[in-house]
Amino acid sequence: MTDWITTPIDTRILHGALDLERTEHGLLPHRLPARARRQFPDAQLAMVESQPSGVRLSFRSRATAVELDVLPTKTLYQGMAAPVDGVYDLLVDGLPAGQARVSGGNTRTLDMATGAAEVRPGPAGTVRFTGLSGELKELQIWLPHGETTELIALRTDAPVEAVPTAGRRVWLHHGSSISHGSAAESPTATWPALAAIRAGVELINLGLGGNALLDPFTARAMRDTAADVLSVKIGINLVNTDLMRRRAFAPAVHGFLDTLRDGHPTAPLLVVSPVLCPLHEETPGPLAPDFSDGGLRFRALGDASDRTRLTLTVIRDELARITEQRAAEDPHLYYLDGRSLYGERDFAEVPLPDGLHPDSAGHRLIGERFLEQVFGDGGPFAVKGA
Repeated sequence: MTDWITTPIDTRILHGALDLERTEHGLLPHRLPARARRQFPDAQLAMVESQPSGVRLSFRSRATAVELDVLPTKTLYQGMAAPVDGVYDLLVDGLPAGQARVSGGNTRTLDMATGAAEVRPGPAGTVRFTGLSGELKELQIWLPHGETTELIALRTDAPVEAVPTAGRRVWLHHGSSISHGSAAESPTATWPALAAIRAGVELINLGLGGNALLDPFTARAMRDTAADVLSVKIGINLVNTDLMRRRAFAPAVHGFLDTLRDGHPTAPLLVVSPVLCPLHEETPGPLAPDFSDGGLRFRALGDASDRTRLTLTVIRDELARITEQRAAEDPHLYYLDGRSLYGERDFAEVPLPDGLHPDSAGHRLIGERFLEQVFGDGGPFAVKGA
């Protein structure tokens, strides 16, 4: 019989969340602070910010067995097959060491056409990893990037201690569903996680599916979060929501960057334009789901002749212009064309399955290129003097 040690879950061992909410079951990690959530209590935003992309438990221990009790909330889309259970990735000293899934949990059934959602309660479950080495090691359990996850209890068969993070740089990133993880097969297979793990940095991922919309509350959350390097990937959600016209876009970008600079005046700050998406290169939104072939794809409904509307081509031109203008007075501001991460040739070889989101192969490609171009030698996030 295992002699279990229960360790309280708190910010000493939970990384990547900006807020922890105590619930009737345990702790719910949030990727936006409570103040931001109160300012815009939108159901879709609440869903994606509570999905813990990039959030992980990190601790040192000689444990050979680890158990984590959780209550997941899984999102189902009306008219589509239920997705497979989310993956919990275990890393030991930075290397993959196991995966687990939890069945059961709450379900949220979402009607994509109307936005209506129905939540049904379900049972909690337990993540188990066994057969680990008895040596002192760093363990990380990355939570499923697409499942809201309440953390109930952490048990190990040896004492746990926090991991010293002094000397590790913090990378704070904001983007859309692609940054959130879209169709990546596991939480460490999302492109930001892949790049962060390989670069040896502490990731805070504010990739918010459908909600990279230059929201001031997101900018303030980033302003108030300690970080060494920052990046913002802007564009696709502004097009597919048809939220904004050309006249509003440039001032909104300036305002967002101004707010980031209020809290991080000299940190390297990278503006990334959208990766290639033929759906919206020249056609504005709004976007609509299309189930006509039995699966989910998307269609752009906007009028391409309306020059007041945003397209990805317009956004890339404007972001390049804005960052060049600001860089004259801000030597730590950089621009990256997203098509250098995923472009036309890539679309032919690694297509977007639903016309909008990359799969795991696409995430791997984007993550490896971001690592090389941004964290690599000569990149904006390279360690100076290394």
